[in-house]
Amino acid sequence: METTTETRTVVSEFLGTLLLVFFAVGSAVLAGEYIGTFGIALAFGFTLLALAYAIGPISGSHVNPAVTLGMLLAHRITPRTAIEYWIAQLLGGIVGAALLFLVAKQVPGLKTDEAFGSNGWGDRSAVHINLGGAFVAEIVLTFLLVFVVLAVTHRVAVVGFDGLPIGLALATVHLIGIPLTGTSVNPARSIGPALFAGGGALSQLWLFIVAPLIGGALAAVVHQVTHPPNEPKLVADERSAT
Repeated sequence: METTTETRTVVSEFLGTLLLVFFAVGSAVLAGEYIGTFGIALAFGFTLLALAYAIGPISGSHVNPAVTLGMLLAHRITPRTAIEYWIAQLLGGIVGAALLFLVAKQVPGLKTDEAFGSNGWGDRSAVHINLGGAFVAEIVLTFLLVFVVLAVTHRVAVVGFDGLPIGLALATVHLIGIPLTGTSVNPARSIGPALFAGGGALSQLWLFIVAPLIGGALAAVVHQVTHPPNEPKLVADERSAT
């Protein structure tokens, strides 16, 4: 059956977000006590790295509404494409969380209420960071991720070694962010688990939608300054001058 490019990109974003939630969030839910913060951070980074090579040439492997917002503001995709991506990502995150919840319920004694890899501040933070600190942290962490994505990619596609710095960036923000908020930097990643965790995970969910989107938007603005369109590379200019 022949599929259109539009269908392939939307399906790729749905599948990619589903797999990111199931495997990366799943590493925290199912194996967190065995692999620790470092292992969870690597799981997120490696999963995104694998997806970058698998679906990057098709959809860009955004699998994150904040990345898609950054791409939209950088004029690399149209508003219609952004909306399609956002819908696919949200649905993918929810389905991925549902599959993870199904597996988690088969593990005797595993707690999912108000936990389940969700994000939070205050009593739901390992270091009890307050609301303001969590908000700033999520903005800055998302800024790094989206800025790196915009800086290393050409247009939308992820090609060559583009996936490596993107995966490393996601692993890095998780190393820093897990003790603070559990690390969102991705509204779709936060919405899916929160729906199944309930309680405080849902009441605090708004921050992990708003802050990452602000971080993604700021990254797009700064990227336009540091990497203006059609601007010749400074390093190349300096070498040619010598």
